Amino acid sequence: MTKSLDVIIMGRPFRISCEEGEEGELLDAVAYLDRKMTEIRDTGKLVGTDRIAVMAALNIAHELLTVKSGGLEIGEFKRRINTMKSSLEKAMIEQDELF
Repeated sequence: MTKSLDVIIMGRPFRISCEEGEEGELLDAVAYLDRKMTEIRDTGKLVGTDRIAVMAALNIAHELLTVKSGGLEIGEFKRRINTMKSSLEKAMIEQDELF
């Protein structure tokens, strides 16, 4: 089921549709976009919301392509992080047993 959420990006209100249960991810994406656009605006190099939005979109697309070109998909990245976390936790337990 589709629902609408009211969000604010760079001080401007938007109503966005999303599937039920995906609200959290949408709000995370909104916060990320707002942060990127605000950073670009605050540099003072670009004027105009449209130009700032295009530059933010290009930066985000570049980030995505950089991750993909490295051969890592998000699922694989999460698996690697969890493996490292488990290894660190095991090492910490072994370290605690030394004392």
